Amino acid sequence: MTGVAFLGCGFATRIHTKRLKGMEGVSLFYASRKLAKAEEYARKAGGAGAFGSYEAAMADPRVEVVVVATPPTSHLELTLAALAAGKHVVVEKPPFLHASDFDTVQAARDAAGRRVMVAENYFYKPMAEALRGVIQRGEVGEPRLLTINALKEQTVANWRGDMSLAGGGALFEGGIHWINFMANLGLPVRRATGYRPGGNTGEPDLTTLAVFEYEGGAVGTLAYSWEIGSPLKGLRLSALYGTEGTATFETNGVFLAVRGRIAVPGLADIPGYAAMWRDFIPALRENREPRFTFDAARRDMELLESVYASMDR
Repeated sequence: MTGVAFLGCGFATRIHTKRLKGMEGVSLFYASRKLAKAEEYARKAGGAGAFGSYEAAMADPRVEVVVVATPPTSHLELTLAALAAGKHVVVEKPPFLHASDFDTVQAARDAAGRRVMVAENYFYKPMAEALRGVIQRGEVGEPRLLTINALKEQTVANWRGDMSLAGGGALFEGGIHWINFMANLGLPVRRATGYRPGGNTGEPDLTTLAVFEYEGGAVGTLAYSWEIGSPLKGLRLSALYGTEGTATFETNGVFLAVRGRIAVPGLADIPGYAAMWRDFIPALRENREPRFTFDAARRDMELLESVYASMDR
């Protein structure tokens, strides 16, 4: 039995619980600074236990894996504490505030002989898997342009509107998913830059245009916003243009059309959470890297920092 303890009982813990509670050989624990809240989560999920502090969860010998599901500014501290307690760690995105934090975590991880995995579900999205296949098989010829429309209206509430907890603006907190998507389709990224419409007002960014230059000459653009809605209740179109055709897809992954053929890559797991845990749990049991590696997560953070640095130039 693999004991998995969530630190923090919020949105991320709810969505991960849905995918883990039916998984064979996994027992779930919940930790919150409010014991009653942790107990409620454990009761609803059929969990194995609840803790009134993160420290108690990390000290329990039944817990092998700690999921850090708290606001981003606490991720580094809790990750290091869990490693010091001898636990494997799965940390929510954005994993840390700086790419250089990966060096600190790597040293602690190696000293503890444990694994640190970043819960980047977009790497496992069925649409990402489908596009990797399209590119690998050359179905659109040589890729030339990739355009991702990730515009939406999102209310900035709870800790996401508090820079002291969120650690950054919209691109940092939510757009890192799409940074991962752009960087992991099989097109090596040579450089990433960005633009902030309206300029830097000193407030957290809400809208960004990021430009990816790929090895081989292809160029990608990511339009990301929390203040510009889509006209079709969340449905948006993106595309990969190649020398021999076009792959058009609903941005979140509802459908993919390639040269007249329409496919539905995976409605049952559009966000990729289930696929992520199917990869993570065996890798944790065997103390090995999952498909989405620690170094790949560091690369995502480096690209994100590159985009922000260019916006402030």
